[in-house]
Amino acid sequence: MTHRIALIPGDGIGIPVTEAALRVMEASGADIATESFPWSCDHYLQHGRMMPEDGIETLRGFDAIFLGAVGWPARVPDAVSLHGLLLPIRKAFVQYANIRPHRLLPGVEGPLKTRNFDILCIRENTEGEYSGAGGRVHQGTPDEVTVETSIFTRAGVERILRFGFEQAQARRGKLASVTKSNAQRHSMVFWDEVTDELAAEYPDVAVTRYHIDAMCARMVMAPETLDVVVASNLFGDILTDLGAAIQGGLGFAASANIDPTRRNPSMFEPVHGSAADIADQGIANPMAAFWSAAMMLDHLGQTAPAARIMAALEAATARGIGTRPGRDTTDAITTAVIAQL
Repeated sequence: MTHRIALIPGDGIGIPVTEAALRVMEASGADIATESFPWSCDHYLQHGRMMPEDGIETLRGFDAIFLGAVGWPARVPDAVSLHGLLLPIRKAFVQYANIRPHRLLPGVEGPLKTRNFDILCIRENTEGEYSGAGGRVHQGTPDEVTVETSIFTRAGVERILRFGFEQAQARRGKLASVTKSNAQRHSMVFWDEVTDELAAEYPDVAVTRYHIDAMCARMVMAPETLDVVVASNLFGDILTDLGAAIQGGLGFAASANIDPTRRNPSMFEPVHGSAADIADQGIANPMAAFWSAAMMLDHLGQTAPAARIMAALEAATARGIGTRPGRDTTDAITTAVIAQL
């Protein structure tokens, strides 16, 4: 079955890594048909919108979305680019599970002494601290007030935790639920309560509750003790950037924005951002894009091409290709990975 993929290269290094990922997917034998959309900060500057008014409906007809990178803060404020493209896609398609794998590829050196960790971070992706609720009054005066409201629904918290339990069942049977319930006595206490309720339905999963600060320390001091980690939108955002650091950097950090019901297209993206400082130098590391592409193909049921891509990129990094920032060009890394397919 041919799967239709919407490509949104976006900004900065998102453009070359998306091109590289497409080359690798085609070389892997993936059965895909792609269409590219120029939605980006350039599009915003030209049209006043990050994507057209009918952008969501356009994407709805695809099986999956591959995003390169969004944002160019020197030209468009991050709040505009984020709320104009990335967040609307996640919310419109109910991509409530953000999945990020954290492990060291062969040949990649991380900052920790241990190499023996394999963590799957699952971040709630559509509500919580990034709900966008709130407001400002009396702006520009000494009495200015700003309110940012986090929204946690039972449906939203339960479904992300249930997804985490299911992933733990398929892995090593351990789930870490992350909150700050000693200080946030409403939303985070509620999260803990739902965790305890669901734990009774998954007796084969060992559940441990952590506060966000303790989890940050554990990911540095004892990452090998962790399996599946589930957190809110904000805490998951923080933890997954820490996860990228311990796996060797953002050049290896892949992600998936999933609608587990499969009623809507899911979106896959490397998490390194647009990296404006190196955007025109040809040295962007496409490994995270390749890993994200493999996650997309696996999600679509094209497991053989997905496995070939992962084996190829691991063979390349084992030879030292793409393991040091700026040493290898994007094209050289791509060519090396394709040679292993």
